[in-house]
Amino acid sequence: MTTTDEQLGGRPTRGGRRFSLSWLGSVPFLAYVSIFLVLPTGIVVVEAFGDGAGRPTLANLTELGEDYLRSAFVNSLELSLTSSVIGAVIGALLSYAVVTGRPDGLLRRSVTSLCGVFAQFGGVMLAFAFIATVGPEGLLTALLADAGWKTGGAWLFTLDGLTVVYLYFQIPLMVLVFTPALEGLRPQWREATESLGGTTWDYWRHVAGPILLPPFLGSLLLLFANAFSAFATAAALISQGGVIVPLQIRQALTSEVVLGRENVAKALALGMIVVVAVVMALQALLQRRTSRWLRGSTR
Repeated sequence: MTTTDEQLGGRPTRGGRRFSLSWLGSVPFLAYVSIFLVLPTGIVVVEAFGDGAGRPTLANLTELGEDYLRSAFVNSLELSLTSSVIGAVIGALLSYAVVTGRPDGLLRRSVTSLCGVFAQFGGVMLAFAFIATVGPEGLLTALLADAGWKTGGAWLFTLDGLTVVYLYFQIPLMVLVFTPALEGLRPQWREATESLGGTTWDYWRHVAGPILLPPFLGSLLLLFANAFSAFATAAALISQGGVIVPLQIRQALTSEVVLGRENVAKALALGMIVVVAVVMALQALLQRRTSRWLRGSTR
């Protein structure tokens, strides 16, 4: 018994050819993406090349060459790169520890659940948690001061402090996105290496390492984009100045000292869009390569 196109929702066309109506199911998603992603991105791109009166100009992009804006981009790239590299390394090690445990064990389920929560924990709540713990008047800061080690807590409001805070959600995110790649490693590959006289180092160097490198780099790029676009946590910790690009955008939009800089903010946003687009394109290429061997390893 065969299923006809009419039973699948298809309709006949001229010449006996039929087309499916299954694409209608994606209309709500496409509408959502168009309204909340494509349309705002298009507005940012267009208005980045315009002045307050709507006339075309390159002045907004030219202003991105100012020292303070270049410094904000450099700081954002440094913050994103540092937090993503540290988070990727620690998260990969934690993922390996989780994968080597029992699949249905309490430790694995607990770590996975906690990572799912911590990866989404940010903004004002995360900033307050760190201020209350290691801020100038934080609990841990006071305990260390009583023990004779005075940290002051002011480091929390610097670029290094932001890096530490970002690691709070970068490491759990790495665990979530990298664990499936580690689960794709088949025990037979290690056994084959050992049967051929290879050591553990040989296995990681010639088998597991090359296989895990694309998913590791893809996860690293995802963490980079995640940190580069983060705003709420940094805004809650640093209320004055614009050490990174998202804070410069906020300052350009809300400043009561220098008015009429909304289009400069859109030019800054355009720069962020370009960086994130390049990173996510590279991540998609690596993810495509990873998915091929993951499908092959499950057959």
